[in-house]
Amino acid sequence: MKIAITSSGKIPDSQMDSRFGRAAAFIVFDTEDDSFTALDNTQNLEAAQGAGIQAAQHVVNAGARACVSGHTGPKAFKVLSAAGVPVYLAPGGTVADVYQAWKKGELKQISDADVEGHWV
Repeated sequence: MKIAITSSGKIPDSQMDSRFGRAAAFIVFDTEDDSFTALDNTQNLEAAQGAGIQAAQHVVNAGARACVSGHTGPKAFKVLSAAGVPVYLAPGGTVADVYQAWKKGELKQISDADVEGHWV
């Protein structure tokens, strides 16, 4: 199974980015062998609108079956939910630490967006 985690960089030692749509990257772990790939999200950093939708579609297209972020807006949440991708919240830390917390079942799954759109 693949899980995407918002990241400020392209390696697991990067800090988790609390933003979903405007995260610098997503680290996608494969839980079968703990390997990872980095998905660049810089095209959405300066987007006037639609960053959450585009980022969510990017995550879905990468095959993620779960997603972790600090916050997720309503449009991104809708795209992820429609694709059957559950969203979990994490308070921060390195992407590697967040991944381990998710594997241990320590993160809260949300049932709706936890912030309004266009927040920073």
